This record gives sequence, structure tokens and C-alpha cells, in this order.
Amino acid sequence: MRQIAVDADSSGQRLDNFLLRHLKGVPKTHVYRIIRSGEVRINKGRAQADSRVAEGDLVRVPPVRVSERMQEKAANPAPGREFPVLLEDEHLIALDKPAGVAVHGGSGVSFGVIEQLRQARPQAKFLELVHRLDRETSGILLVAKKRSALNHLQDQFRERETGKTYLALVQGAWPARLKVIDQPLHKYLLPDGERRVRVTTPDDPDGMRSITLVRVRSHWAAQPERGLPTMSLLEVTIKTGRTHQIRVHLASQGHPIAGDDKYGDFDWNKRLQKQGLRRMFLHAWRLQFAHPATAERLELRAELPPELADFVPATASAGGAAALKHPNTSE
Repeated sequence: MRQIAVDADSSGQRLDNFLLRHLKGVPKTHVYRIIRSGEVRINKGRAQADSRVAEGDLVRVPPVRVSERMQEKAANPAPGREFPVLLEDEHLIALDKPAGVAVHGGSGVSFGVIEQLRQARPQAKFLELVHRLDRETSGILLVAKKRSALNHLQDQFRERETGKTYLALVQGAWPARLKVIDQPLHKYLLPDGERRVRVTTPDDPDGMRSITLVRVRSHWAAQPERGLPTMSLLEVTIKTGRTHQIRVHLASQGHPIAGDDKYGDFDWNKRLQKQGLRRMFLHAWRLQFAHPATAERLELRAELPPELADFVPATASAGGAAALKHPNTSE
């Protein structure tokens, strides 16, 4: 048996979540089994999965076996890495995540941003992801440095009190009148187990309502000599945070995102690669939220990374596009 003392950052957390965080590598089903059996105690008393722990509590945990995968992970930790910081204080970190890096390990990925950040900051007592970005998407990512900040920020995301705007380059001339996409999304698995999402009907019991707002920033005329169709740069604001929401919603309207290898136009993507675009053109550009401690309304912006910023002017100059505002200029 061992006892785990509850610190201030874990105070108020459900017992099951507290254990899942401390018993890395222990199957979730086993965690719930030892709770149900009464082997887990809080201050010597029996507890339920939804019991709340408080600072100073002692949680008694029986011996548990860690999976071989987690043993291997412990023996080969993620390489420490810092990421560009847009804002940091004692409550949170706002990172500018590069494309090609997962936010966390899992699904065939050994580690992600959060594991690398924890390894780079061994003195940090608490670092947790507030939300997620697709591996292929770059831009603003929030990390909480306190449990209270995590809860407050996640509540804002859940209640749709944040403003999340992305920049996306899509195929075709997006119609200015199409400003709202309100279509439910349905998650499913391919035969090989890979996750996918599709637009579904309102009467689908497994469909999740999803709302995307679109604003046209620029159009580029077709360039037949380069094998490029008309393209549009969009500002896309999501009111719901569904898996692959922007990618699926835009593709469902006949305007797939440039470089999207899951829902895009594959022949077009090959032509774009020859023109220098070797990743998906989707960037988490702007994030608005209330600071978890001061309640001050904040607006953060992350400039387009070089591989996207360099592609846009090259495309614009070749195709005679409309004037393009710099992503960090005021509207």
C-alpha cells in the first residue's frame, strides 16, 4: 500500500481523475475496480469514483501493475523541448505550436507537446493541456500551470465563452454569403481503426451539433499554367470544438483545405507540394478568453509560420490576388 497526499492543485478533483493522473499506465478499468472494491481509501474511509479530494487528504492506493508500454515509456522519456511562448504567467502558458507535433502522446505517437514541456520543466508541479489542436495544425495552444486555472479555462471552452479563429486556405472561391455552417458531425472508424468524421443529418442520434463561422479574407485567381485553381484565404471561427470540425465543414461545402491529407483534394495537394506547400494550411491564429485569475479579457494572436506566410505572397504575386492584410493587423 502507498499513500498519496493531495496538494492544492488537486483539491476539488474527482477521485477517479486524481488516480488516473497519479497511476500513469494503469488501465482505467483497473482504477475503477480498485475503487469499487474499497481498496482505495480517503483518510482511511471508503470512497466512490465521484468523491472529491481536498488539500491535505491522504489517499491510500493498493499495489498496482503498470503496463509494459508505460514501463518502456518511463525508461525512455520524451526529449525535453520548449516551444515559442506568446504569454506566460503563474497561471498559464500560451504556446505557438508548430505543425507536425501532436499535443500529447497516444494513437501511435510516443509523446507530444505536453510530455516534452514537462520534461523540459522538471521543476513544474502542474502542467496540463487546456484544449487540443490537430497534429497537422499550427498555432495557439493553452497549457494550465494550476488546477484552478485548468478548471476555469476548460469551463470557458465548454460554455463557448472563448473566441477561436483560424486561418485556412481553401480550394475555390468561397461565396461571401456563406457565413455560417451549422451541420452536425459524426465520428467513425475506418477498417484499419483510424478515426474519421463526416457531416450527418440532424436526426442522427450520434451526430453532434457543430457551428462554424466563415469570413473571406482574400481570393486568388486560377493559375492554369501552374496547375492551381482559384483559392480563398478564410478566417474561420468555431463556436463548437468538434474533432476535425473545420476540415470537414469546409470540405463538405466543396472547398477543402490546402494540404489536408484526410479530407482534401489529393491531386491538388500534390500540385501544391510542387509549389512549396508541404503541410496543411490551417493555423490557430487568434484566441480570446478571460484570464482565469483576473477575469481580464485577453486576445492572443500567432503570426502565420514561415512555411505558410512565404507560400501566400508567392501565390498572390503569381496570381494577382487581392491585397492581403498581415494576420496580426487590426480588422
